[in-house]
Amino acid sequence: MAKIVDYLEIKVIFEAADPDLAADLIGDVFDDLGLGGVVVETPDRDPEADWGDDALPAPVHHAVIGYLPVNDELPGRRRRLDDALAGLASRLPLAWEIGERKIADEDWAESWKAFFYPVQVGRRLVVKPTWREYEPQPGQMVIEIDPGMAFGSGTHPTTRLCMALMEDYLKPGDDVLDVGTGSGILLLAAAKLDGGFLAGVDIDAVAVEVAGANLALNNIAPDRFRLRRGGIDQAPVRPYQLVAANILSEVIVPMIPAAAGLLAPDGVLITSGIIAGNAPAVVDALSAAGLELLEQRHLEDWVALAARRPNPA
Repeated sequence: MAKIVDYLEIKVIFEAADPDLAADLIGDVFDDLGLGGVVVETPDRDPEADWGDDALPAPVHHAVIGYLPVNDELPGRRRRLDDALAGLASRLPLAWEIGERKIADEDWAESWKAFFYPVQVGRRLVVKPTWREYEPQPGQMVIEIDPGMAFGSGTHPTTRLCMALMEDYLKPGDDVLDVGTGSGILLLAAAKLDGGFLAGVDIDAVAVEVAGANLALNNIAPDRFRLRRGGIDQAPVRPYQLVAANILSEVIVPMIPAAAGLLAPDGVLITSGIIAGNAPAVVDALSAAGLELLEQRHLEDWVALAARRPNPA
């Protein structure tokens, strides 16, 4: 893969009646451009309460920051960003402006590191960036991660919902498929929870590379996992006791039949990345695929669902 020379940091500063919802929707815009993650700046955050003495000061404005590689695709992506933001502003009370700066490739990693800190997810799992110190408490399981190009750090509500559900539904030895694996964070959680074979697919080649590096970082044996570039149709075909998909509902709904077909009897499908208003459509798709809804969980404006494939025996 050719080396990327520079990145364009794009900072969308905004004012909105519901800043949390606006930040999520702007983040979705970046996701549609091929980014697996963004930085969200919130003025009313208390950094010291959240992160400790070395936290960054609270920002002045609400903002969402994404990084686009400077390559031939940049002009088209930049136009699509403007069009999508204008579309949001036509549907929501939203005012926005964009700031840009170029970041050299060698400064890329450092520009991200300032934003990531250890975070406890669910009851036992703790996600820790490799460059932070953390002393685990009794019973905690620490996942070491380098988010790389921000393909998942464990801090977003959708990821936290997925991992909390995995704590409840994943049994030791269960085979796991992660659709849209990103940084591999959900596969790492499965490994810590004593899952069996771990499979992950992602349409982005860099995400697959990052996921593999993170699995190796956590000493997951190479014969225990398989990562492939592509959609769910590229997943290793076998019965899985748990399938996870932390992606947008527009992507989840059409892939549910395929996911159901890969589930073992009594296997569980966990779907997240669902804005609350879209949850009924996902529930309907789960039912149409013959899956039995187990529960819904909510965090902020997001919903995660767990559904089971009935055992005919």
